[in-house]
Amino acid sequence: MTMALQSGELDAAYGLPYSNLILFRDEPYTISSADTSRTFFGQFDGSSEVLQDDRVREAVIGAIDREGFVNTLMEGNGSVAEGPFPSYFAFGDSKVQEESYDLEYSRELLAEAGWTDEDGDGYVEKDGKRLPICWLTYPSRQELPLLAESAQASLKKIGIEVQIQCTANHLELLKKGNWDVYVSAFVSAPTGDPEYFFTTHCLQDSSKNRGGYYSETLEMLEQQLSGEFDTEKRTELAIEMTQTLLDDHMFFFASHLKMSMVSGEGVTGLTAHPCDYYEITVNLDKNK
Repeated sequence: MTMALQSGELDAAYGLPYSNLILFRDEPYTISSADTSRTFFGQFDGSSEVLQDDRVREAVIGAIDREGFVNTLMEGNGSVAEGPFPSYFAFGDSKVQEESYDLEYSRELLAEAGWTDEDGDGYVEKDGKRLPICWLTYPSRQELPLLAESAQASLKKIGIEVQIQCTANHLELLKKGNWDVYVSAFVSAPTGDPEYFFTTHCLQDSSKNRGGYYSETLEMLEQQLSGEFDTEKRTELAIEMTQTLLDDHMFFFASHLKMSMVSGEGVTGLTAHPCDYYEITVNLDKNK
């Protein structure tokens, strides 16, 4: 894609490797960037035997170095996520509280759940068995394999072995059920409203509720949200729903993407939008 843009085969591009953006910082190219609601997040499999204990899920979340992922591996092209919505939304990250990165606390949680390094090999065991985590993701978004590798390294520090399955065949593997954590990317608020993420991922009948999550509280809150038209009340409900997700430790949120679009010579009106949705507009034009 980078070479095609340089040669003129492409007029514009979205999704270039971060390290290549420097090649287009001067004329005739134009770079438009915006922090978006495209969120990288994980869902735990509710039927996974090793994840039935809430303390284990909380320990996993607390051992994921989100800041290191964003600042180092994403080269600052994003922001650390607390929940599904960036902080510039009234119902975004600044209004909720996620588990902080704390390896020592994660180790304490594992020990409370009975997982300790019994044989001194660096990995925790319980009744002689290790705690392996199958991390399922896909390579079509360049950030997801990096997040998997980052989590593999940080979780090793608390004695959890992460086995990465990064494959384009991820949807088929989801159906088979041989996974513990499924990590994907999703535009959580494409029209600026919070309800879309909850209805697609978090309710009992949601099509993308991969881990079988169920919360009676969340279901009741969604009933209220679906019939509420006051913006401030919708914001209050969305905050409560997000915090419910975070407190149940069945979802975790790593980062929000900073989208960068590169326009070539003669292209005007291609502007990155925070919703990651409204880029192709009537203002888009090419003069040559």
